[in-house]
Amino acid sequence: MKLYHREIGEGKPLIILHGLFGSSDNWMSIAKELEGHFKMYLVDQRNHGQSPHSDEFNYAAMASDLNEFIEEHGIENPSILGHSMGGKTAMNFAINHADKWDKLIVVDIAPRAYPVHHDTILKGLKSIDVDNLKSRGEADKQLAEYIKDMGTRQFLLKNLARKSDGGFEWKINLPVIDKNIEAMGEGIEEQLAIEKDVLFIRGEKSDYIQDKDNILIVQLFPNSEVKTVKNAGHWVHAEQPKALLEMVTEFLEVPYNA
Repeated sequence: MKLYHREIGEGKPLIILHGLFGSSDNWMSIAKELEGHFKMYLVDQRNHGQSPHSDEFNYAAMASDLNEFIEEHGIENPSILGHSMGGKTAMNFAINHADKWDKLIVVDIAPRAYPVHHDTILKGLKSIDVDNLKSRGEADKQLAEYIKDMGTRQFLLKNLARKSDGGFEWKINLPVIDKNIEAMGEGIEEQLAIEKDVLFIRGEKSDYIQDKDNILIVQLFPNSEVKTVKNAGHWVHAEQPKALLEMVTEFLEVPYNA
């Protein structure tokens, strides 16, 4: 699948993968802080952003997409940063293509399986009558019946696009995401240890990476470390960008001036 992407910066290659319901522009502010050190490829994963839609939606397919993207663009030995779903994609790719990457950064996701926990978000998104929608404000009002947090609603409604002939449509492939949401919680069953440098970054207020996950993390990635960003939840890059950047630049061995 030919994925849509944004390029920014010059230097060593760094690929950035967004999370579920996200897109490449979620990481643009972080990328701008790194553009003096890296040539970054901010990728829209399948069924998200401006990339194609497909009925196939699982980590095997998305890891294959990433491999195809790297080969298509002739990217040699990139570092890869993935948040949440993007982190799972990156880990699946890293295990199956250990010779095609340099360093790996996984933001607030562990290799383990997760129960489905996006029911409310999906119900809220499906409740929006897109075909008859008159404004974003109207969409926000409908979504607020399910999701009280304004920041979360604003993030989700970035997936709402105006059509050229008027009206609105979803950028995300909502029916397929809804149908395959259990696949997004699947763990990594491969037990082949990868002897490369990996950094896991977790939010202090998030429960996505727990202390008990360290056992599985070390089994898969013996040369890994887990660092915690204080006062951050799951969206670490949005809540504490400075702290995240300090950890990322130290790991990738480039200077960072806040």
